[in-house]
Amino acid sequence: MSATAGQAQGERGLAERLGLKPGQVVQEIGWDEDVDEKLRESIEDLTGNELLDEDVDDVVDVVLLWWRDGDGDLFDALTNAMRGLAEGGQIWLLTPKAGRDGHVEPSDIGEDSVTAGLSQTSSISAAPDWSGTRLVTPKGRR
Repeated sequence: MSATAGQAQGERGLAERLGLKPGQVVQEIGWDEDVDEKLRESIEDLTGNELLDEDVDDVVDVVLLWWRDGDGDLFDALTNAMRGLAEGGQIWLLTPKAGRDGHVEPSDIGEDSVTAGLSQTSSISAAPDWSGTRLVTPKGRR
């Protein structure tokens, strides 16, 4: 395998860790200069679609929500993120890891996601500086 092919597979693996699949439509909310560009590129490579920005009103399979302490009200952001989410869709809440500027306490994520009607299903290291929390609508509410 060439170095380029190995690198492409490794970058694609970032999106695969999020459970994304080819053809899925992903909306990105909260982009800023501190986001992980390799993760963004891997999502576009794997899905075959460009990330939609937060102003798009299309129905999406996944919402990628970059969130930092100080960005505002997380409950409001989660509620807004659910508006265009397809049935069975998911929100990946990406927050700076502990010790990084903008870190969000897991208890805050838990409280606001439950209040918004979401269930936390998993947490991963999404990128070197970012943690990912997968949020879904409970099956009884779909």
